[in-house]
Amino acid sequence: MKGMNLKMKWLLFLGLGVISTGCLDDSDDDDSQGNWTKVSDFEGVTRSGAVSFSIGEKAYVATGYTGTEYLSDLWEYDPSLNFWLRKADFPGVKRSAAVAFSVNGKGYVGTGYDGLNNLGDFWEYDPATDAWRQVADFGGSARYGAVAFNSSTNGYVGTGYDGNDLKDFWTYDPAANEWTQVISIGGSKRVDAVAFTIDNKAYVGTGRNNGVYQYDFWAYDMSAGTWQQMLDLDDDDDYLVVRHNAVAFSRDGKGYITTGNFSGLLVSTWEYDPITDLWSEYTGIEGPAREDAVAFVAGSRIFVTTGRSSTVRLDDIWEFKPEEVYDEDL
Repeated sequence: MKGMNLKMKWLLFLGLGVISTGCLDDSDDDDSQGNWTKVSDFEGVTRSGAVSFSIGEKAYVATGYTGTEYLSDLWEYDPSLNFWLRKADFPGVKRSAAVAFSVNGKGYVGTGYDGLNNLGDFWEYDPATDAWRQVADFGGSARYGAVAFNSSTNGYVGTGYDGNDLKDFWTYDPAANEWTQVISIGGSKRVDAVAFTIDNKAYVGTGRNNGVYQYDFWAYDMSAGTWQQMLDLDDDDDYLVVRHNAVAFSRDGKGYITTGNFSGLLVSTWEYDPITDLWSEYTGIEGPAREDAVAFVAGSRIFVTTGRSSTVRLDDIWEFKPEEVYDEDL
């Protein structure tokens, strides 16, 4: 997979032109690698700040904020049928800006913000029974705007905001139902960052610390429990990766980041190659520029949905095919 290397500063979002809405139209689709296709709209109400997790060939989207109301509904998406089905509501306090991950066929949702309080409770969802149960509260301080990822046996949650920006990390063991603090990410504290996993490493970057965009990029070895600093997100003068409130995902040994905000809403998409530690620009998402969206990989298929464009909440869904060349007719 090839793309064109570009730059500016800040990880995950990109901008090359300005459109009349004041958002950054940061993609040039001519001969670009990567193709986006619109699929069935998300069936719940429009929202931002939701969470998503995947189990097998299906994906789940829950919670969020409509602009006036916090949410607790859960929806299951089957991409083979292009069909959404409402499932048992999340039983915790309605919230947005939470985190989610999946381990051993079950989904986990916790932390977040309910309009008044930062939250630290955690819940487990079993798709086999369509039932939730409360598990051990998050081991760190109650927070929102954190990142989460998982290995085959454990979940990980870190960074975020509890009244101050944070850099601590914790791991959850479902078998023991307990949280253990691990080594904090190097570099700066941050909120509204992104994370994705490739093999047994998690890559964390972007976000803001005290309102300042962060350019450092880190890899966490989940087997060794150690962090390694990678090249900064502005290492190449052509990079325009830095941002906050973006989404990230991985497939076939590559990581991707798209949407978000860098002094304006973004559509740009970038691919990360862990072998070269370099980024390449791919076709930007073809829907509205947005932030606070969710992304998920169901089986081998990649989707981005919901989010907000200024004050407008969204429910459109876009499938991303990085192996295809951009086709304006699709």
